[in-house]
Amino acid sequence: MRLGVPREIATGETRVAATPETVKKLHAAGLEVAIERGAGLGAHFTDEAYIAAGATIVDSTQALGSDIVFKVHKPAPAEIRQMKRGAVLISFLDMCHDDGTYDLLAEQGVDALALEMMPRLSRAQTMDVLTSQANIAGYRAVLEAARLYGRFFPMMMTSAGSAKPARVVVLGAGVAGLQAIATARRLGAQVWAYDVRPEVKEQIQSLGAKFIEFDLGESGSGSGGYAKQLSPEAQQKQQHMLQEELKKADIIISTALIPCMPAPVLITEDAVKGMHEGAVIVDMAAATGGNCPLTVPDEIVNKHGVILCGVTNFPALMPSDASNFFARNLYNFLMLMLEQTDGAWRFKDWFADEITTMTLITHQGKVRFETTKKSKKTKAG
Repeated sequence: MRLGVPREIATGETRVAATPETVKKLHAAGLEVAIERGAGLGAHFTDEAYIAAGATIVDSTQALGSDIVFKVHKPAPAEIRQMKRGAVLISFLDMCHDDGTYDLLAEQGVDALALEMMPRLSRAQTMDVLTSQANIAGYRAVLEAARLYGRFFPMMMTSAGSAKPARVVVLGAGVAGLQAIATARRLGAQVWAYDVRPEVKEQIQSLGAKFIEFDLGESGSGSGGYAKQLSPEAQQKQQHMLQEELKKADIIISTALIPCMPAPVLITEDAVKGMHEGAVIVDMAAATGGNCPLTVPDEIVNKHGVILCGVTNFPALMPSDASNFFARNLYNFLMLMLEQTDGAWRFKDWFADEITTMTLITHQGKVRFETTKKSKKTKAG
């Protein structure tokens, strides 16, 4: 059984879906691994390192023509046409935007599994790419804020005078938000955090941050660890109450997302106008419209004297560790899917396990949308 890893072609993507570490494990398990030439260079993994781990260096056609294909981003039409019938693709598939990719995969006879559909189960934690990448994103977002902010994060006492610690506000206490809180605290900032779910208060406080608490007249707690979308009345009340808190911030890290819907507006233009000159907003929801309407995706802009950062792929700014985490998640997922019979690897019955059942998007020439639709819940981080 051959596993192929093509080079990512998406603009700005530096990650790779397998590293020398995971290639060594796959090779030791008896799988043949084919890595496209230069696939790991963006993450600082050389072809020589892959060869030493047991991989074969090939061109894109050979990598995409393997029995199993690992990718970070969903494949382009030209890549899908190079995949063989009966192949298995494991990748992000951008399930919120049906641009014909799933139909094309089905027509090509490729069984595709979407990593973003991984269920929130304890035994799926080692395969949860969303969590591993959100951790990296939350960390890197704070570093980007520190780079853009023209002052210190910690209190500084020098012979030339002293500097006050930065006041950081984190919106959303999901995976990315909690990591942002922890990172900002490690850098010495004073940190406040807000989330519509009151039960996260203890987590926020355990990291040394202060919890911003409002009475919205309803709970934002949903099922499965997610937050639910607030009513229009509660959203309006939330914006009004938040506005006064945000005006005091030196830095805002915003992480609130709604799967398959535009990001909720938490930082109004009036709030931005009320912030001081040189303040920074890192809008981690920029890819889906932004938590601030002034955010521009993949640009850093200055609005009303405030710097807004719209980076949409923070893990790509930490390519080595992001690839390491991503590749380990994929390795663990693949090992769940395989079993050995008479010394040879074969796939298990995917419908006997809810993890593979929930992630399987195309199977035997058909698109399985009805069994893979996400409910529209607000996700912070």
